Amino acid sequence: MNEKKLYKSQTNRVICGVCAGVAEYFNVDVTVVRVVWALATLAGLSGIIGYIIAAILIPEQP
Repeated sequence: MNEKKLYKSQTNRVICGVCAGVAEYFNVDVTVVRVVWALATLAGLSGIIGYIIAAILIPEQP
């Protein structure tokens, strides 16, 4: 059985690779994840704090 794991992307990163890692995990386009994350940040949903926490907690891709 192939277990999916969430990792920060090493190849498709802009800052820390969090959005690219989330996009790879859910098999969606990275642009969609980045736009949703940006809209959440602009809407006051603590997108920046969430990104920082995710960057700390999500491990690097092996």
